[in-house]
Amino acid sequence: MELKDLRHFLAVARERTISGAADSLYLTQPTLSRQMMELEEELGKKLFIRGNRGNRKITLTEEGVFLRKRAEEVLALVARTEAEFLSRGEHITGEVTIGGGETDAVRVFARVMKKLNARHPQIRYRILSSNAEDAMEQLDNGLLDFGIFIDPADVSKYEFMRLRERYAFGVLMRKDSPLAASGAITPEQLAGLPLFCSKRELVEREFAAWMGDAYNRANILADYNLIHNVSLMVEEGLGYALCLEGAMHVTEDSPFRFRPLEPKMEAGVTVAWKKYQTFSRAAGAFLEMLRQETL
Repeated sequence: MELKDLRHFLAVARERTISGAADSLYLTQPTLSRQMMELEEELGKKLFIRGNRGNRKITLTEEGVFLRKRAEEVLALVARTEAEFLSRGEHITGEVTIGGGETDAVRVFARVMKKLNARHPQIRYRILSSNAEDAMEQLDNGLLDFGIFIDPADVSKYEFMRLRERYAFGVLMRKDSPLAASGAITPEQLAGLPLFCSKRELVEREFAAWMGDAYNRANILADYNLIHNVSLMVEEGLGYALCLEGAMHVTEDSPFRFRPLEPKMEAGVTVAWKKYQTFSRAAGAFLEMLRQETL
């Protein structure tokens, strides 16, 4: 399997027709169709469900969806490698890729980026929001330089550093909610209320321990991995969201209020990277500056 095969496969997956993909690649339809059949034969799997004469749209099989994900990762890694070699001049250039949970700890990264770019203005950044599982997979596959993980998170297989800052868990609610008058939220106050909770198993266990006996009366409406869409549901009055302090920027003018849990439930933030990682010059400079910032 060659990189060309992956690029052509992704074109078919994107265009959903052989004719459309062939036009975008400046190939003939028979040539592209033969390449895709040879790819299926090489892998021993059916990648496409081809439409009939009245509907020539192509649908990916389960194996096709898997290959699309892997092909995107492989080509992204190739592009990053090429860019790193091109950046090995006198000045530090290139891209630093950071991914993980949405948290107020990103302010630490912003300070590092600001200082680093004062010295090396040609460094660029790619910021990806994702849950812990996706960030770990991207780290493992070389698609991230650094992952941001909200504790509790098992990062034992990585090199890592913990930021000094700690953040309180609390409840995001509408500002006209009766709970907004409280200084902090107790387990009894949440019992029976419709809740949005993180789908991370470790967080769920800690929240259940915090709730104690009241957890038997908890009304978990839905779980989530990122807060933005859930915040819109909270704003519409659908429920309350358990989240980390700073996950949403809440001001006096915003439609939300954030109230911490009582007793306190807190989390730290960990930055992790692959063991024995050979960093690009840009990523290495970023890590050095991050260490200075967090001393």
